[in-house]
Amino acid sequence: MVRDKNVGIKTAELLLQIKAIKLQPQKPFTWASGWKSPIYCDNRITLSYPTVRNFLREQLSSQIDNLYGKPDVIAGVATGAIGIGMLVADYMNLPFVYVRPEAKKHGRQNKVEGHLEKGQKVVIVEDLISTGMSSLNAAIALKEAGATIKGMVALFSYGFDFAVQNFEDANVELTVLSDYNHLIEVATKQGHFDSQTLELLTSWRKDPSNWNNTTS
Repeated sequence: MVRDKNVGIKTAELLLQIKAIKLQPQKPFTWASGWKSPIYCDNRITLSYPTVRNFLREQLSSQIDNLYGKPDVIAGVATGAIGIGMLVADYMNLPFVYVRPEAKKHGRQNKVEGHLEKGQKVVIVEDLISTGMSSLNAAIALKEAGATIKGMVALFSYGFDFAVQNFEDANVELTVLSDYNHLIEVATKQGHFDSQTLELLTSWRKDPSNWNNTTS
C-alpha cells in the first residue's frame, strides 16, 4: 500500500516528531472498540504544523495525480480527513465534498456534504486506516450518491491483514503515505525502544483484538 519507501520513512519521521503518533507499549491506550493498543495516532495534529501539512498535502496530491490523473472531486472522510482533504483539493484546484459517518437528522439529511454530480470521478482522502470499515462506508455513501470511486489515499495505516482484505473485498484501491512497518523502522533507528518492546509492538499488529502488553 506504501508506494514510495522514502515518503513512507519521511512521513513516519514527521508524525513521530510532532507527536501525532505516540508509542506507549508499557502503558497501552484503550481504543473505542475496547482494544488495548501500544500506539495512538491523531493525524489532525498535522494541521497545526504548516511545514508538515504542506508536505503531506503535496505527497497525497502527487500520488493522486500519478495514480488517477485529475479526478472530478476530492472527498474527505469526516471528521479526521476533512482538513487534509480540503488542503489536497485546494492544491489540485478541485471541488471538495466530505462524507459524514451517518446522515444528518435534520435539514436536508445529507450524508455527503457539498456539490456532487452523478457520474463524477472521486478520489477519497483519509487520515488513518485501522479496520477500514468507516472509510469503506464513506465509499459506499459516495457510490449511492452516484459517484465513481477511483481509489482512496490515506496518511497512515496500521496495516492489519483484515483491513487489507476488507479493501480487496470492496474492490477499493488503497494507497497510504506511511504505515506501521515504516513507523517501527524509524522508531527503531531513533532508539525509541529495546528488543523486548519491539516484540510487543510486533505481536500487537498480528492480533490486536487479543493483545496484552506482556511478552511470552
